[in-house]
Amino acid sequence: MSGGVDSAVAAARAVEAGHEVVGVHLALSRMPGTLRTGSRGCCTIEDAMDARRAANLLGIPFYVWDLSERFKEDVVDDFIAEYAAGRTPNPCMRCNEKIKFAALLDKAVALGFDAVATGHYATIVEGPDGRELHRASAWAKDQSYVLGVLTERQLAHCYFPLGDTPSKDLVRAEAEDRGLQIAQKPDSHDICFIPDGDTRGWLSQHVPREPGEILDESGSVVGRHDGAHGYTVGQRRGLQLGRPSDDGKPRYVLSIRPVSNQVVVGPKERLAVSRLAGGRFSWAGEPGFDVGESFACEVQIRAHAEPVPARAALAPIRDEERTEQHRAGATHEVVVDVDLARAEPLLGVAPGQTAVLYVGSRVLGQFTIDRAVPSQRAA
Repeated sequence: MSGGVDSAVAAARAVEAGHEVVGVHLALSRMPGTLRTGSRGCCTIEDAMDARRAANLLGIPFYVWDLSERFKEDVVDDFIAEYAAGRTPNPCMRCNEKIKFAALLDKAVALGFDAVATGHYATIVEGPDGRELHRASAWAKDQSYVLGVLTERQLAHCYFPLGDTPSKDLVRAEAEDRGLQIAQKPDSHDICFIPDGDTRGWLSQHVPREPGEILDESGSVVGRHDGAHGYTVGQRRGLQLGRPSDDGKPRYVLSIRPVSNQVVVGPKERLAVSRLAGGRFSWAGEPGFDVGESFACEVQIRAHAEPVPARAALAPIRDEERTEQHRAGATHEVVVDVDLARAEPLLGVAPGQTAVLYVGSRVLGQFTIDRAVPSQRAA
């Protein structure tokens, strides 16, 4: 129970379904005195109090579990390390992977509980090969992307009571009818451990700044930066380039080279990519077919992005295609080619982002992007 309306209504529905329900709030902040700022974050004292009041109204036991040390190690430290390595991580994916559906779920199962129920908008379907994770009925609110890291074992102990709800407005109306004071509480957003939303400023306190060069695609120096970790692929503003482009058009960050501490910029059209590849992959249940053979799917690279028709396969990493973004020891990667006959190339794809694969409404699995091939070169 995060202290928000979704998890409170999910708990209420679990109670009405006849389950024995215990409310748990995760204390993840290393600064427990922190209060909520606007609608940012989800781990403050204020949120814990909101969750406790909801549990009291539902008549269920309520506990606060301190997982702040695990959160720091598995989410915050990983976030810092990824940016220092020139990647753009998604901490919400790591939190679901390492905290909510690993540390929390393992502790719950050890205590004898059958499942962890959350307020995520997604559904679980019993398929011919076992449990499958699917999109929620309301695609506008669908959160299956951030759950793409769940494994078959974890899905066996998950329960999403809100998956079939057509809209968030109905959840808020239900909360009102139940007398929950948080019925109109704003949704949390951004990164919970960066409450002011200034990611670059926060990173500057944790990653040493090392000035370096900004290059164009020909290798010419067109500016300097005060720390490559402060940039991300697709960025246009704040580049402070000393030389304008030959055609006078804006330039965007195309890549970050952590080893040489360089940022490469170029025209917007060079942000278009039609091939993605990466490791750190997992499957959300038994695929039901050989993933080593090319298969049709859709790929989604951000939580609120449109899925794109593609073909994918799990393949050995070729030495000539290995980049400094590949993790040491990785031997295989998921390779995805956008179906350019049915979709436009993807824009602004950064190493470190998570790509989630879908077959229809089903989440097949996910991987962390290590390389993205520009459309012109892929063609």
